[in-house]
Amino acid sequence: MSAKRTVDLTVGTLLLIALAPLLAAAAAAVAATSPGPALRRTARAGRGGRTFTMFTFRTTHGGTLTPVGRLLRRHFLELLPQLLNVVRGEMSLVGPRPLATPAAQAGTARARLAVRPGVTGLWQVGGRSELPWEEMDVLDLHYVEQHWLGLDLAILLRTVPAAARGRRRDLTVHAVPVRVA
Repeated sequence: MSAKRTVDLTVGTLLLIALAPLLAAAAAAVAATSPGPALRRTARAGRGGRTFTMFTFRTTHGGTLTPVGRLLRRHFLELLPQLLNVVRGEMSLVGPRPLATPAAQAGTARARLAVRPGVTGLWQVGGRSELPWEEMDVLDLHYVEQHWLGLDLAILLRTVPAAARGRRRDLTVHAVPVRVA
């Protein structure tokens, strides 16, 4: 097992245990304030192009952002269920953002399939969703070419303050997720 995978498994498991009360409270809030499951499952392309089911908290109902969803998104808490994907080996704590499977078949997206997608990465700590798509893509490709454990640890340390600051842009729904049966 590589050092990166050992860190992912150890830290991912510890975070799931430590954040269990927060995860349970968030799931209960999502379930209590709008109908439907608390978790959203979407198909994503992982390492080597293998499709996996990525977990996030559901933040919308009928295409509209819910009040609980707005709160979860503001501080990126909707992504915490991805720790399950990390422990399962489908994702890494740090890596390029996971792409929907159709997008993974085209252009520069193929290069990022050399590594596991991450819960956080260079683009998340370098400007988050305020960055234009092209810059996010460049940061993801830079990570794929230059990743090492020290860079991962630096990104993880920068993720907590970035999440605490929260999103600066208005939180809107941009796309309908792809459902996995």
